[in-house]
Amino acid sequence: MKGETIKSGDLSLLVVGAGAVGGITAALLKKKDYNVEIVCKNDDYASLIMNVGLEVKGAAGDFKVRMPAYSSVNQIKERKDLVLLATKATDMIEAARSILPILKENGYVVFLQNGFCEEDLASIVGINRVVRCVVGWGATMELPGKLFMSSKGDFILGYPDRIPDEFLESLAEIMSAVVPVRTSDNIMGHLYSKLIINSCITSLGVISGMFLGKMLSIKKARTIFIEIIREAIDVTDAMKIRVDVFGGKLNFYRFLGGNGLPGRFKRHLLLMIIGFKYRKLKSSSLQSLAKSKPTEIDYLNGYIVRKGQALRVHVPVNTAVVNMVHEIENGSRKISENNFNDPIFDRFN
Repeated sequence: MKGETIKSGDLSLLVVGAGAVGGITAALLKKKDYNVEIVCKNDDYASLIMNVGLEVKGAAGDFKVRMPAYSSVNQIKERKDLVLLATKATDMIEAARSILPILKENGYVVFLQNGFCEEDLASIVGINRVVRCVVGWGATMELPGKLFMSSKGDFILGYPDRIPDEFLESLAEIMSAVVPVRTSDNIMGHLYSKLIINSCITSLGVISGMFLGKMLSIKKARTIFIEIIREAIDVTDAMKIRVDVFGGKLNFYRFLGGNGLPGRFKRHLLLMIIGFKYRKLKSSSLQSLAKSKPTEIDYLNGYIVRKGQALRVHVPVNTAVVNMVHEIENGSRKISENNFNDPIFDRFN
């Protein structure tokens, strides 16, 4: 299959992770008659998917579809051509190891996680079998089996170690059953672009517990937001990664341009506009904490911190954010707007 055009009827697909993104992806592929199965969290959910079906509403239309479902990869007998891994980043390593016995020798794994985890993925499945995917659309799980696509968008596909080829273009055609797809020779730049946004919105949302609109109405929060971006770009400069434009609109280099009053005014104004437009957006990691599960902080700001330390780039704000989120996870700090008044942020008064 490698390097070749692939035909949909010849492929066996497995989606691991039946949350909002994984469930909707699997449902839309099945709706287009692809040979797709799904792995979810438990037997009850698997039974619901097989016998009742996944119900999808929102930007993808309203429909219900049934498909083979399992509570464990170990229950699957047929080896797969493609595995779409849609778990949380915190579950990714274990999930990647679990699929190795059922992945065909020439099969690929498409990773849909936020954050940077290329070194880990390469060590498990081999870098030549990795396809990275940036998810540019929003979704939520309202109840088990009831999924809502909250916003339209696209997939961006790319190899972490080489340019797109004929196979990747064929894979893009398959995944276009879900949303429009484009391929990129700079997938790392796209991944880092989304990592920066998540490191701001998701992580500061955990610290404060606020909706985005309220958070970005606070000047100090906006300043911290900007400093997270500035440090992240300093790290990518050292890594020699070209960060792509986020969502086709937000150019981080232009955003940070200008150190005088006009430049600062422009940055704060843009963040207030974003806050107003997405005022009801709430950090997805708060849902993880509500379920007593860890956040994805180590794959977001944590990655910026690790790379900053390795490359001797000073990243104090991202370091403070990581430490605060870990303190919230272990119960030694409360989620509160007052966290923006921590002494570590005094220089932003």
